[in-house]
This record gives sequence, structure tokens and C-alpha cells, in this order.
Amino acid sequence: MGGDWPQFRGPAGSGVSSDRGVPTEVGPEKNVIWKTALPPGHSSPVLAGPNIFLTAYESNTLLTIALDRATGKIRWKQPAPRPRVEYMQEVNSPASPSPVSDGKNIYVFFGDFGIICYSIDGEERWKFPLGPFNNPNGHGTSPILADDLLVLVCDQDTDAYLLALDKTSGRVRYKIPRPEVTRGYAVPGVYRPARGPAELIVPGSYYITGYNLATGEKLWWARGMAWQVKGVPLMDGDIVYMNGWDVGGDSPAETIPFEEALAKYDANKDGLISGSEIRSVFLNLGEYELNRDGLMDAREWNFYRARTGSANNMMAVRAGGRGDVTDTHVLWRYRKSLPYVPSPLLYQNVLYLVKDGGVVTTLNPKTGEAHQVARLPKSMEHYWASPVAADGKVYMLSEGCKLTVLKAGAKLEILATNDLDDVCFATPAIADSRIYLRTRSALYCFGKKG
Repeated sequence: MGGDWPQFRGPAGSGVSSDRGVPTEVGPEKNVIWKTALPPGHSSPVLAGPNIFLTAYESNTLLTIALDRATGKIRWKQPAPRPRVEYMQEVNSPASPSPVSDGKNIYVFFGDFGIICYSIDGEERWKFPLGPFNNPNGHGTSPILADDLLVLVCDQDTDAYLLALDKTSGRVRYKIPRPEVTRGYAVPGVYRPARGPAELIVPGSYYITGYNLATGEKLWWARGMAWQVKGVPLMDGDIVYMNGWDVGGDSPAETIPFEEALAKYDANKDGLISGSEIRSVFLNLGEYELNRDGLMDAREWNFYRARTGSANNMMAVRAGGRGDVTDTHVLWRYRKSLPYVPSPLLYQNVLYLVKDGGVVTTLNPKTGEAHQVARLPKSMEHYWASPVAADGKVYMLSEGCKLTVLKAGAKLEILATNDLDDVCFATPAIADSRIYLRTRSALYCFGKKG
């Protein structure tokens, strides 16, 4: 059996495999080792030992599914409790977070329930209910394993927190409030310095933060992330790369402090701002009003200020600092042609970004300068999946299941554009010199036959 792909985007969340002989050309009838029909779900496949794990939903039932890695045969399905059905954006799914495995157990998170741990044979070990959540788009973040901890970022509009459970028992090791952030979908990463404690790197709205992995102590933070951050940070030694983009962040604006806003808009002098009082600024409070009570207090106004003033950017920051490191450890920022959802990819000393419309940017990771910005001519679509790489090639998957294969390098050279004629949200996995790719209706295993 080849190497594993144990979490979202594989080892350390890097999206990179060391495999060779990975196919360039794939299709519904091309280089298919096996294909297995599946219920819908956006979670990405993870591989551990002889198994592939993913989540799905069928009618109102949440499912964890295990498949045989060699044959694609379904080994088991386990339903999860679903005490509620939370609202989510139409492009989201009740089964969007990807599982994580240590080869002995499999851990899954559903926003409509919480966390469940199964043995690799499908026996329930423990479960940990969570929520309900105040996240209007639904959850999308995936858990990770680090040392003996299962870690999950629960960023939401109110009561955001960082959770670490003992991976064996499900007992809470720490739960750290994150009052400085609102909704987010980022997956954490881990930085292990030569000296000092391992750091949990957590991107969120407006900040990227380093915590002591063992204790949850907040060690450092850098300001300047965008609002509603998605994806997973990349680690290269002590350098962390993270992207953030959202609507409005290309044109940040200054807004007045809360005290001035009260003086200007608070007609009934109750110390709060209602929708009718501020209709001259925007038609309704909408998602600026975080606790959904119809009024804006100081915290909500300050988040409105932070959101309208936040700037989209790709950031390189040196880990290992203490306190606010914005002015000392941020190495560079890049602000053009940024992805909405896909994580960046660092491969063979080039940073890759892909955004909607098939716009690809390659960056110098040392300086943040662009090598090239170009469009994928046959894949000008939405992009939800993050790019992955192996065998000197970079794979980019569009919503319309166009899998574009690039030759690794600063200048874009398209090797193939493959059309699977389906819908794709999940990020592919690479292992065994094969590509494991989930569409709306199936899981494919592609490889060179013979």
C-alpha cells in the first residue's frame, strides 16, 4: 500500500504527494481503475491503510462511508444523529467537512450534530455533540489530528472558539474563545519549531493566530486577513502562507467609531442602532447584525468596521513570534487575482493560486511577486476544490469537473484538460500513483493501467 492522504489536502494539509507515475489524462472511460456510485456530499476523500473515508447525506440522513482502497467496494456505512437541520448556502452541503484518520480510527464532523469517532471497521468509539452554530453559510471546516489531539475550529458570528479533544476518549482538553473573529471555514495547521512548543496555526476573519498546541495558549497573531477565511495554511519551515478573499475586500473603506455612530444614528438614545435608524447607510442590518436580535451593539458595529475595512490578500508570515507580530513578522502581501475558496499550493518553489474564471497566478514564495497570471482557456468556471500536486504536475479541478493538469513551474504550461462531465466540489486525493476524485455522483480512482 502506498502513502496515506489522512486529512483534507493530505499530509499536513499541503496538497502535495511524492508519488510518481500519476496519470495526466483521465476521463469517464480513460484510466479508470474503478468507479463507485455515492450519495452526494462535498467532503474530500481521505486515505488511511486499506481504506478510503468520506461523508455524505441521503435524504435526511448523515453518513460516514468507508470504501476499499484497492477495489472501491463500500465496506461500511454509518448514520450519524441529526438533531437539527441548520440553514446553509446552496453551494454548501450537510457533509462538507472532510474526515481525518490516524489509521486506527476515523473522525468526522457534521455541523448538524458534532464529532464522531469510529474504528476503521465502523464501530463507534465516542461522539461529542456540538452546536447549534451561528454560521449563516453552514459549516465547512474540517478537523485535524495533531499529536494526541483532535482539533476543530468553530468560528461563527457569535461565540467562536477553538476546540481540542483527546483523540482516544473524546474528553475536552481545551476550548479557547475567539471573540475577535466571526464566521470562518479555515482548517488549522501545525508548525513545529526546533525549540519551543508546537504551534497551532489558525487563520480566521481579520487575523492569523498561533496557539500553543498542547495548552491552547494564544502566542501570537498577525492582523490583516480578509473576512470569512477558507482553506488551510501552508507551512514551509517557519513561514506560513495563507490566502483570504471576500466581497468588498478589494476596496476597503474607513467607517466611523461606534460612539460617533450613536451620536449620528441612535434616534431613541437606547445605546443601540436599529435597522430603521440606519436605513440611510444600508437598507437593512442583514449579516452585520450578528446575534440576530435586530439591533447593532458596539461589538457588532466594530465587526462591521473591521469587515468594511478588511483587505483581501495572500500573506506570508513568519511563525514563532509573541504578541502582535503584524509589523515584525509579516514578510509580504499579494492582493491581486485571489481565490475565494481554494487554498494556495506550494510546489517545487512556486506558489499557485486559482480563482473563479480559471484565473491562475504563480508567485515567488520568497518575495510574493507574480511570475505569471493567466487563464485556463477550457476551464473558465467556478473553483471550489483546492489544487493538488504530484509527479511534477499540478492538478486544478473546476465545479464543472474540468481537471486541468499543468506542468510544474513558474510559467503555465497546460498538459491536459480532462472533462468528467459532472459537478465537483471536493478536493482530489493522490496516493498509490492514483488520483481519487469525487464528483456529485461517484468516487473515481484513476491510474495508469498495467
